Parts: sequence; structure tokens; C-alpha cells
Amino acid sequence: MSDLRLRRSVLYMPGSNQRALDKAKTLHADCLILDLEDAVAPEAKELAREQVCAAVKGGGYGDREIIIRVNAPQTPWGESDLKAAIQARPDAILMPKVSSPAVLESIANHLEALEAPDSIAVWAMIETPAAILNIQEIAKAQRDRRTRLTCFVLGTNDLAKDTWAQLVPGRVPMLPWMMFTLAAARAEGLTILDGVYNDIEDVQGCRAECQQARDLGFDGKTLIHPNQIEPANTCFAPSDEEVRRARMVIDAFDKPENSNRGAIKIEGRMYERQHIGMARRAVTWSEAIGARGQ
Repeated sequence: MSDLRLRRSVLYMPGSNQRALDKAKTLHADCLILDLEDAVAPEAKELAREQVCAAVKGGGYGDREIIIRVNAPQTPWGESDLKAAIQARPDAILMPKVSSPAVLESIANHLEALEAPDSIAVWAMIETPAAILNIQEIAKAQRDRRTRLTCFVLGTNDLAKDTWAQLVPGRVPMLPWMMFTLAAARAEGLTILDGVYNDIEDVQGCRAECQQARDLGFDGKTLIHPNQIEPANTCFAPSDEEVRRARMVIDAFDKPENSNRGAIKIEGRMYERQHIGMARRAVTWSEAIGARGQ
């Protein structure tokens, strides 16, 4: 059984909505982002902070990964958000507008000064043109363990706002930035999550975007409504056929007569030894989902 951390479906929940925070305990999302930033009006920021931190401390979310998205440090709420989030001890803190490594260095200093537990990771929102241009150096920041960086979250709405790119079906305007960010994340061993799909009534459109992101290589997708959870969980999971073929490849290369062979023909396809790693990843992913029971 694998201990892989699943991040197929990562649902934003507005911190100012107590009913939403309670309902989140019953949802089948892999991760929950309890939001103090974009989903909360300025006049509700302090209430959201109190409710989110109380919810995290109170527990009841099972084995879901819990992340608090705070406001940026330069905002009127940023410093208080960070201090309160640390005291609540979520699995991670999501930092908005990470546009350079210097932002992560500054956050690291804040976390040290506030004596944040080592268990709290840092996720970074990649949502500005500057972030895209600096993405390789931002990803390399994970080499400094003080930054605690483990995950990139694409903010496609903000990218569209700042670049004037259109959010169209197929996301052609976004694809270069998405793949550049993904390559930087993979080079440094980071998880990477796709941005949100805005039309909460269009489940099939969400499913298509989830499938696209999965095909591109993303680990999962951020969501804004519970009806988007099933498409994400389904699309970011290997199919039964993928798992069957993966096991077949592993078994074939494990046979003594194939121990020195670099490539094998199986069911009309050629598989090289590099495919073993891909096959093992599919099996491990499937086992982790099976263990989760969703």
C-alpha cells in the first residue's frame, strides 16, 4: 500500500462562511484550502481568520490535507493571518502572489521568527507575469529547506487579468505558461496544481479541463464548488486499462529472460526500461486511491 499524498481535488472554501467550513468535512476532496484571501470580502477578513483557525484547531476533516490561504504580508491582514495560521497548525500555508524567490525568503524569516512547527509546509500561488518569468528561480528556492516550499498552485484568473489573455476552451493562451511552470516544478520535485474552472454549472467543461491538465502532467486541480470534485478525482486517476498495462510492463521486465533486454514488445507496443518507472508510478497512484477508498 502506498503512502502517496493525493492532491487530485483541492477545494477552496471561503473562510467567512461557517456552513461551508462545516460542510467541507463531508466532501470527498483530497485537500481543502480554507481561504482568507480572494474569497473573502475586506469587511469579513477578521471573522474569516477566526473561523478558519478555529476550524483547523477543532479538526474533524479526517485525512484530508488542510491548507490555509493567507493574505499577502503587505496587506493590512497579512501579518495577523500568518501568525494565526501558524498557531492553528494546518498542513500547509498557501502564499499568494509569489513572484520571486525573495518572497519565499521573506516568508521563511517570518516563519522562523514566529517559531512555526516544522510540519507546516509552504505552497506558492503562481499568478503574476513576474512569477512566470522568474519561475525557475522560484522553484529552486525549495533547495533551501527554510522556505518549506512543496507545491505550486496556478492562479489562472489572475494571470488572465494581468496579461489580458482570454480564458477560452482549450486554454491555448495559457498553455506556454502552464507548461513552463510545470517543467520548473518537476525539475525541483514540486507538486503542481492547475487553476480553477469558473463555470460551476458546467460540469462537463470542468471535466474536460481536468483531463487536459492531467494529460499535461499536473498532479491535480484547484476547485471552487463541490460538484467539481468528482471530475477531478476521476480524471487525475489512472484508468483500469492504464493500471493493467502498467502491471503487465512491470511483470514483463521482472522475468529472468528479460533481465538484460532494453526493450520488449508487449501487445503490439514497444516498451523500454524507462517505461518501468512510469508504470510503477501508475500502480502506486492507483494503490493510493484504493487505500483512500474514493
